[in-house]
Amino acid sequence: MDTVKKKKVNKIISFVKESYAELKKVVWPSREDAISSVKVVIISTVIIAMVLGLIDVLLLLGMQAIF
Repeated sequence: MDTVKKKKVNKIISFVKESYAELKKVVWPSREDAISSVKVVIISTVIIAMVLGLIDVLLLLGMQAIF
């Protein structure tokens, strides 16, 4: 039973070491890149919300005209 625990602990330690090594390879975006990406997401979200709102209003008006 003791060797099973040691193997599990060794696997966990190995996983943490490998994860740390992979994180060192990551190229993180600059602050300007991150801000630019956030702006794109916010603007896209607002535009899609407006389009969906317009479709909702048009469908509502159409339903009111029919019924």
